[in-house]
Amino acid sequence: MWHDAFPSFLIGLREGLEAGLIVSVLVATLVRSGRRARLPHVWTGVAAAVGLSMSFGAILTFTSANLSGKAQEAFGGTLSLIAVVFVTAMVFWMRRSARTFSGEIKEKVTAALGMGAGVLVLTSFLAVGREGLETALFLWTTAQAAGSSSGPLAGAAAGLLIATALCWGLYRRVLHINLTRFFTFTGVVLIVIAAGVLGYGMRDLQESTLLPGGTAYAFDLSAHLDPGSWYVTVVQGTLNLTPQMTWLQISVYVAYLAVVMTLFVRGVRATAPAPAKPAAGAEAKPAPATAGSEPAAAKSEPKAPRRVPRWTIPVALLGVPALIAGVAIAVSDGKPASGTPVIEAAAADCGKGFTAPKPGRQTFQVRNSGSRTSEIYLIDPVSNAVYGEVEGIAPGTTRALIATVGTGSYAWRCVPSGGKAVTSAAVRVSSGGTTRAVLPVSEKDLAAPLAAYRKYVDQGLAGLLTKTRALQSDIDAKKLDKAREDWLPAHQQYASLGAAYGTFADFDAKINGRTAGLAGGVTDPAFTGFHRIEYGLWHGESAAALAPYAKRLTSDVAALRTDFPKQDFDPGDLPLRTHEILENTLHRELSGSADYGSGTELATTEANLDGTRELLGLLRPLIDKRDPEVAPAVDTWMKRTERLVLAQRGKDGTWTPLDKLSAADRQRLNGSLGQLLEELAPIPDLLEIRKAA
Repeated sequence: MWHDAFPSFLIGLREGLEAGLIVSVLVATLVRSGRRARLPHVWTGVAAAVGLSMSFGAILTFTSANLSGKAQEAFGGTLSLIAVVFVTAMVFWMRRSARTFSGEIKEKVTAALGMGAGVLVLTSFLAVGREGLETALFLWTTAQAAGSSSGPLAGAAAGLLIATALCWGLYRRVLHINLTRFFTFTGVVLIVIAAGVLGYGMRDLQESTLLPGGTAYAFDLSAHLDPGSWYVTVVQGTLNLTPQMTWLQISVYVAYLAVVMTLFVRGVRATAPAPAKPAAGAEAKPAPATAGSEPAAAKSEPKAPRRVPRWTIPVALLGVPALIAGVAIAVSDGKPASGTPVIEAAAADCGKGFTAPKPGRQTFQVRNSGSRTSEIYLIDPVSNAVYGEVEGIAPGTTRALIATVGTGSYAWRCVPSGGKAVTSAAVRVSSGGTTRAVLPVSEKDLAAPLAAYRKYVDQGLAGLLTKTRALQSDIDAKKLDKAREDWLPAHQQYASLGAAYGTFADFDAKINGRTAGLAGGVTDPAFTGFHRIEYGLWHGESAAALAPYAKRLTSDVAALRTDFPKQDFDPGDLPLRTHEILENTLHRELSGSADYGSGTELATTEANLDGTRELLGLLRPLIDKRDPEVAPAVDTWMKRTERLVLAQRGKDGTWTPLDKLSAADRQRLNGSLGQLLEELAPIPDLLEIRKAA
């Protein structure tokens, strides 16, 4: 945890000190001018800025959590680049402004005092809010790089606490700090850290396939440096330098560090105070000679101190890590730092170097010595069950594979891209207890469930078209009360087909789209489908106004029904939908964001439960064969959740709106669905298509 804390600690300390100095100057100026009554205005602006920063961090986290895997990589990589831009600009701005920082703030306060309380609130809000948003962005980025939020949060909290203490000491005049030197030193360190964040962002963008070269590695030291060792962990946590980096990462890292550090050092020297010069017209008087001394004229003039070239610091920062890596490789003599075995993984010699492993949790260094990218599996050769896997390992690279070894048979299976699977000789481990392996799934295994589900969706679309035509007829006949009755069954029918959303392509946005992301909101021309009609029916719009939307909805459903049999449906998406349908339900229906007036979020939730149950029934044989404990737990929480939902449906068929639920009922429902999602979470991994099958 602590190895990930340093970058956030430094950004918290520096940004906290910047924001704290601003607040200190604001408060001191008001107190010394006898304007204490204006202090609440300062604290109001500060509180609003803190709230904005925390909300920004929450938005980043929530947005990322609702994206697909590749989209998350692209989102994180893009924000890493933005964070580097902000940090770089902040470093250079403070280098220029450190000397005049206090005076500039005092001028702003003086101007704000003459313009009213609102301007003073805005001044403190903008001054602190900028630092807060930068901190939130950098903290989120470092947490993504670390894969955990505990270390970065702890580091940022420590930095902010120390910054608060320093600002208090400066305000009380019991502490003196050379701010120019402080911001210069931290600026150098932050530039190094930002270079690592930039490299990490490049890697994210490569993994999202937005940038090429994801398998073009500049170096791979994982066979020489143990990725789990403390020194590798510290370097990776602080500088984002890893034992395995691509050419793009290294190129961007070196270029950024060389250019930015050179400019920063040059700027520091340019702003350094020049030595005092003798007054014009003054003449230097020779020092009187004393016994035993040489005449003053005979003495050589003192030499001017040699200036260190500007490029020295960036070259040193680049050279030292390379030197350390070289020494580590030389000392290791080409062997893994931790003594873990290196397993060759190529079609010609799959599993070379593999001997009977010791029982317990083991780390294997798997090296692809072939010429093609490969999938590597540690398997039970009897049942083909998978103990561990490394996906997409590029030629000439080494990756760690972690597995728990117990009693049983073990072998390696290497599957090169576009080639046939090769299995190594098996070894037997006779002690260590039992371990659970995952029986791999192939596309053939999912063929029957997929065909059955496509049939279910096709039949559901036929029923949906009938219901939407009835809804259109109601609106055309100006029977809006009847239309409100027919709207819900049609919408529930569509919601029950949730697992097929991935293949509905653009039709889903047309049929069931929301206003999220639309500039015009409910009046935006792109807002169509069920929710647009829902808004009109429950907000007093006329039948004439709704008729075009009803006609378009029927047309879109008819087009979808025609197009669906020709659409591709990736078999691997089928297990994902068992979790994604209800995950969307939690974020949309049970958050209230999908309601446009009908108050039927719970009815839609019930339809989503029906769709999930249908899918689970088709996949149940595959699930039970791989982990018989999963399905019973899912069934238990599925029943509990459905019971809580159905309790809110009246005898007349009406549903309690979400905002009318008691706090206790809403908490129970959210908790039950949350636990159901936890029980569903293993299914996509259990039924992941693996080439080991």
